[in-house]
Amino acid sequence: MHFTRDSSRPPSLRRRAALSVVGFLVVTGVLATVLAGRRGQFTTALHAAPVWILVIAVVLQVIALLARTEAWYACVLAAGGTLGRRILFRAAGVGYLASVLNGSLGVAARITSLRRSAGDSAPRVPALIAAEIPIIAVEVALVAIFSFTLISPLRLPWWIPLVAVAVVGSAVFALRRFSQRHRFGLWAGLAAMHSGRGRMVALVLVAVCAQIARNWLVLRAIGVHISVFDAMALLIVLFTVGQLPIGPSLGAAATVLLLGSHGVAATAAAGVMLTVTGTVGSLCYAAWAVTDRVFAGRVAIPPEVAVAPIQA
Repeated sequence: MHFTRDSSRPPSLRRRAALSVVGFLVVTGVLATVLAGRRGQFTTALHAAPVWILVIAVVLQVIALLARTEAWYACVLAAGGTLGRRILFRAAGVGYLASVLNGSLGVAARITSLRRSAGDSAPRVPALIAAEIPIIAVEVALVAIFSFTLISPLRLPWWIPLVAVAVVGSAVFALRRFSQRHRFGLWAGLAAMHSGRGRMVALVLVAVCAQIARNWLVLRAIGVHISVFDAMALLIVLFTVGQLPIGPSLGAAATVLLLGSHGVAATAAAGVMLTVTGTVGSLCYAAWAVTDRVFAGRVAIPPEVAVAPIQA
């Protein structure tokens, strides 16, 4: 049997999904052990947040997804894409749904969906993969800048944030210079580092601010009295730990890891609520993407392809 290069993609996605499920079960088991004997406190904390707060948290999640998708659209256009915004936003909906299991799985699903729906109007897969780098570079730079928020909760040495800023700043500067000298093929995906960079950075900032606001709102609603800096630190930990294949258990694990001193049961409940509101936001986005694709497909059917009535 002959296999093309693309035929290896689904098994790879399946392996990532399976690894995420295993990671989720392991981390969930550890959390269950830690919460043993605290079931009453955990349940009380889960019911502490008003419904309207959770609705706002879902809206903030959707805003963050929309802003990041618009930033991705700017990167794809800079890489030479000629597709419409609507097609890309639909593909992003598929990716964000897959991201519930694993971040890298979401990126793979998003790129695969875009190539299938946009065809030649989208850059090739290597350029699309490289188009993720400008956004990730901005996010990593923000992590370095605000890494000082981790000094107190994680008891880090004061000089680590300075080293992080220096290293990441140098890497971003080098990446921008590299993108200016290499503009074709795979490296076309880096074009957003020097073309339309300001708009892309502003959109990523909107997405990050929406996520910080969601963290702060949910934790305060459950009774964990944190500062905005703590909410920033939590986003950094979520971003870092999110690279591991632990699926939906990410929120609770990261929150307990960083803020467990505020009460394991309360912080675990807050992490669960962050996961739930984030998942609901992603589902809302994905539901729109699927509905819009179905509706657009029906509208696009030309009248001349309608089946003619059967002659008697």
